[in-house]
Amino acid sequence: MRKRKVGLLTFSDGRKFAHDMLREMNLDFQKKFRARLEATGEYEVVAGHEIVWHPEVAKREGRRLREAGVEATILNYAVWCFPHLTLIATEFAPGPYLMFSNINPAYPGMVGMLAAAGGMDQVGRTHFRVQGDVGDAKVFERVQKYLRAAVAVSRLKGESFGLYGGRPMGMYTAVAAADQWKRDFGIDVEHIDQYEIIRRSELVPKDKVENAFNWLTRLMGKNIHYDGKKLTPDLLKRQIRSYYACLDINKEKSIDFFGVKAQPELTDNFTTEDIIDAFANDPYDFDGPKEPVVCATEADMDGALTMELFKHVTGEPVLFADVRHYNDKYKFFDLCNSGAHATFFAGRSKRPEENLPLVHFWPEIFYFPAGGASVMHFARPGEVTLARLTRRNGKYWMAIVPAEFVLFEDEVNWALAQETTPEWPHAFARLKVSADEFLGSYDSNHIHGCYGNWVDELVAISKTLNIDYHIYS
Repeated sequence: MRKRKVGLLTFSDGRKFAHDMLREMNLDFQKKFRARLEATGEYEVVAGHEIVWHPEVAKREGRRLREAGVEATILNYAVWCFPHLTLIATEFAPGPYLMFSNINPAYPGMVGMLAAAGGMDQVGRTHFRVQGDVGDAKVFERVQKYLRAAVAVSRLKGESFGLYGGRPMGMYTAVAAADQWKRDFGIDVEHIDQYEIIRRSELVPKDKVENAFNWLTRLMGKNIHYDGKKLTPDLLKRQIRSYYACLDINKEKSIDFFGVKAQPELTDNFTTEDIIDAFANDPYDFDGPKEPVVCATEADMDGALTMELFKHVTGEPVLFADVRHYNDKYKFFDLCNSGAHATFFAGRSKRPEENLPLVHFWPEIFYFPAGGASVMHFARPGEVTLARLTRRNGKYWMAIVPAEFVLFEDEVNWALAQETTPEWPHAFARLKVSADEFLGSYDSNHIHGCYGNWVDELVAISKTLNIDYHIYS
């Protein structure tokens, strides 16, 4: 994951004599904040050349951050400052904004921050506020949560989503309006005919296909379950060619994330696209380590958007699944569908050598006459955050679902898989609410998520986007 690029401006008293007296103190607070951020290795900090004490300085420093291309701006307060300087600087310095009040009780920095924050609210400039010592781990974690959220939203702007196909099998929840995406998130939608996958797949060099096929054979061995009909070496190679075809199209069209409809045209007549779904989302493919690229099964636009936000927050592969079945005995939802469970979830590792021996390629089931490999595994246990951006009456809201993935003895896992579709990947998710409460208001058959606790980041994203949210906890 590339470093988050954030701006850092420190504000001061608008009287020159006071500013001159406080300048070194302000610089010390700014240097401390910058050093704390850079020590994580996650941030590139563009700090103010000058402490902002005059309108011309506010304009100059704000423009400099804009020209530097920062993805969020920290507004730093340690002393009393003239509030209008913040409003002037943020005419130019890119948002979203984090306002930080340092501990410096001999000087009224908190007063300055609150006065400036009130002005920001009056003009409708969304921001977050944190108070404390940036050297304190708990305080700094709050800073990090807001910055992760701010940069995630910022990174959507100017991105392109590749929509291969269109609405799958009548799912309204999978299709969003391109103009709304541009207006609300800054994302362009590029429509691509699925025939391009078929056409381009024939152009993939044979040596690339053979290399990928041999790589999978070496790492998976007997876990590739050929049956001579629905899964053959030739069908697996067709899926590999389809994966490379999408890579080429995405590169040519500058696609940042994408979704493939697949059903029913490709799954009836060409092959399933599970290899595309899984390995696009993985942190590696047949050619080595790479950045995960969000790919949504069934061209689910809102699913892909949720996954893209997760990726920008965490830098990790993101799950895509159906809410398939609730097991009342063991109290979990089986998140299971044919599609974008990255193989990362099989071993929770960035190394394919550790994940792929836990993965099975099964012949596709009767729903998919064209055949191909179904990428199956059980997701490793651990704390997860599940979520979904979805719409009610045209307005987006965020469902946030804290959960835990669980596993049992192998015999039990396979028996539980038999209750649904054993050829598909499974994540057994225990939620913190009852099944009835969840099912009573959750607005999609699809759900998405990452390992870890990202609830605060998702709440901050929702507030930044000015959308409602609900935490199922």
